[in-house]
Amino acid sequence: MNLKDKSILITGGTGSLGKALTSHILENYSDVKKIIIFSRDEQKQFVMAQEYPADKFPQLRFFIGDIRDFDRLKRAFKGVDYIIHAAAMKHVPIAEYNPMECVKTNIMGAENVINAALETEVTRVVAYQLIKLLLQ
Repeated sequence: MNLKDKSILITGGTGSLGKALTSHILENYSDVKKIIIFSRDEQKQFVMAQEYPADKFPQLRFFIGDIRDFDRLKRAFKGVDYIIHAAAMKHVPIAEYNPMECVKTNIMGAENVINAALETEVTRVVAYQLIKLLLQ
């Protein structure tokens, strides 16, 4: 895939998969225009920003937001070429104990990502399951 001068947004960007994808993109696609790390965890964003200081990684941006918030997604997706959707509740015991939170994130949140991408004319959305296969 050619990422030269492309803008990428990673939902769940501070999670284990999001961080691995960020590292992979930075190592293999030095000519990427922008990588937006989109997550709701301010502390994880702070830590990740320390790992990737702005003076060495000017293409990185950090956006606080939740995939449950459709309007925030639309604002974040403006001008983005590719969305990598890695935000999800992935721990089954926690999801089983909190089923409606899981539905809100994994189903309604994914629907928000798709609809916001359509409204903002994002070129492509790739779901995290596919990305996991690509990185193996």
